[in-house]
Amino acid sequence: MTPPPPYLLAAALALDLILGDPRWYPHPVVLIGRLISGLERWLRRSGWNGYGGGVVLCLLTVIGTAVTGWGILHCCRLLHPALEAAAALLIAWNCLALRSLHRESALVAQALHRGDLVQARGFLSYIVGRDTGNLDETAIWRATIETVAENSSDGVIAPLFWLAVGGPVAALAYKAASTLDSMVGYRDEQYQRLGWASARLDDLLNLLPARLTALAMILVAPLVGLSGPGSWQIWRRDHRNHPSPNSGHPEAAAAGALGVQLGGPSCYQGIRKLKPLLGDPLRPCDATAYRGMIRLLYGAAGLTALCGIAATAFWRQHGL
Repeated sequence: MTPPPPYLLAAALALDLILGDPRWYPHPVVLIGRLISGLERWLRRSGWNGYGGGVVLCLLTVIGTAVTGWGILHCCRLLHPALEAAAALLIAWNCLALRSLHRESALVAQALHRGDLVQARGFLSYIVGRDTGNLDETAIWRATIETVAENSSDGVIAPLFWLAVGGPVAALAYKAASTLDSMVGYRDEQYQRLGWASARLDDLLNLLPARLTALAMILVAPLVGLSGPGSWQIWRRDHRNHPSPNSGHPEAAAAGALGVQLGGPSCYQGIRKLKPLLGDPLRPCDATAYRGMIRLLYGAAGLTALCGIAATAFWRQHGL
């Protein structure tokens, strides 16, 4: 994999901050989702709904997405180098979700500020997998903070990492794996076998980015008015509590920085689950904690982007 020019990371992040995810054109993730749905239907009709079918689904989606991205860039390169640069920027921008993560979570926060719990639950249902119909205000704030903390890695830091390591094609392949996990990576009867390979690939690709996200949060916490020592201590103590091998890292670091406690009881498809606790309840999960989480999100993204720009510049300059 070849690292991209340093300016690509900065330009892609700038576009994401300015434009977010425009709704007037088909986002690559939507197209990847349609590909996954079509492949899943084909595999199930063919009787390939076990572990073997899951491997086929995973490979066809990720490799197909990466080859398509490479093909687009190659065709643009043949026409004009400037067109290739524009296509690379378009792909890189669409792999990031910083502004959209803030925007979607802010809709929940704004509904809570208006005292509209029904609307807040509705907005929350778009960004979390748990049941939201009976959540009270505190539980809504907690779920919102948890999903922003978790997706700070999945939707922001990890794409930046893979963009820095392998350019737009690597970032696009990561988005394909992440979309696979969100669609089929469940441990229920329907997807336990078909989604196993996708879930494991997503775990593998997020192994380093999740830990880098926690480190970035720990480092920037004092710079955004939060607790650096608290983030470090809770991350060290609680990151293994989460059932996911990766999600516990950013969630524990965020909980410690904010001084809140995440986890606890949640319902998924009517089944109550008691998630392990992360952090200590020094402060409530409320609007103040949410605003702190957003500052932490932007701070961690900014630090990661700066490190990525420096690393790609050094890499390309020294031909490593």
